Amino acid sequence: MAVSFLAREVSDLCLGKPALRSLPVSATVADALSALKRFGENWISVWRCEHSSRTKTDSDADCGCVGKLCLVDIICFLCREENLSRPSVALQSPVSDLLPKLPGLVRHLEPQSSLLEAIDYILEGTQNLIVPIESYTSFNSRKKILNKPSLFSSTLHNGREFCWLTQEDVIRFIFNSIGIFSPIPTITIESLNIIDTNVMAIYYHDPASSALPYISRSLTEQTSVAVIDRDNKLIGEISPFTLNGCDETVSAAITTLSAGDLMAYVDCGGLPEDLVQLVKERLEEKKLGSMLELMEEISASSSSSSDEESGLSRSGGSGRYSSARSSDAIVCHPWSSLVAVMIQALTHRVNYVWVVEEDYSLVGIVTFAGILKVFRSIAGARTSRPEGGNIFKQ
Repeated sequence: MAVSFLAREVSDLCLGKPALRSLPVSATVADALSALKRFGENWISVWRCEHSSRTKTDSDADCGCVGKLCLVDIICFLCREENLSRPSVALQSPVSDLLPKLPGLVRHLEPQSSLLEAIDYILEGTQNLIVPIESYTSFNSRKKILNKPSLFSSTLHNGREFCWLTQEDVIRFIFNSIGIFSPIPTITIESLNIIDTNVMAIYYHDPASSALPYISRSLTEQTSVAVIDRDNKLIGEISPFTLNGCDETVSAAITTLSAGDLMAYVDCGGLPEDLVQLVKERLEEKKLGSMLELMEEISASSSSSSDEESGLSRSGGSGRYSSARSSDAIVCHPWSSLVAVMIQALTHRVNYVWVVEEDYSLVGIVTFAGILKVFRSIAGARTSRPEGGNIFKQ
């Protein structure tokens, strides 16, 4: 029964998913930032459409998704040494400068492809699968969208709308039928050998800027950066999912604060005034006046926002709002069962759970990719498959 379940079509996972908003690869970083804020999106897809000489309509173009962007991509970009002193110039760079150079992170997949095929691609490193969807909205709005082209509005490519399929979507779909995989869900994560001990970690008092390579990598791998003390005890985390709920001025905090102070800076409930002042003072010391101007400009703009929006923090990369401390890490223990860990991750909308001992000593991390390996093993050895999931080259 479990094997037949994994043979289900991925179209079953697409039911009710919204169509992707898109951005052309010719757009600038500022365009991407504007789109993310304008639509309240956590992610936006980037497409290259090669139009024929006979037509300029998107339905007649050879279109492919070449990547996806979020606010953390922009934050890390602004934190680059060459961009810190001229953030306004950096924002005019092409969005292609933000896209990871690793091939296969985004892949197209047909609706009739199997869940097993989707899992295989994920285990090969694909982070998001692009699947075409047919909806009432796409059918009735196609003419309207094509007649009113906009940099951000069109969700149509090759005459079709598309949606993301993420690791969370696959795990949630499996969890809804978890009983058919018995007794595997009740086995401990230690016994299943899915605890990854090769974690990204930074000490509490280290400069937050030293975590930048880890932040970029954790964004790509959909994990997080552990913040530990000298005794290897987990204190918290610097999560790209949390940073994605901030604004671009957090790049100034990353540049000037320690890892511990950065966790306090991004926690919910408003920015601590003492840390804001500390960031401004250190920007002046570093002669980063342009970054300070950007920070004050965004601060002034934010203060004019409605009171309803203030004090809320978006996290989890899916538009979830929470009043909890955003830097608090979700943890389990080596003796936790697989299903318990899945419940924790799905409840908190994260793709990983930290593994600690009773004294909070960091053991490792369990990721959705690691969990998928367990369910994939049920179907036996991988078989050759047709090139249904193609990569649109950048």
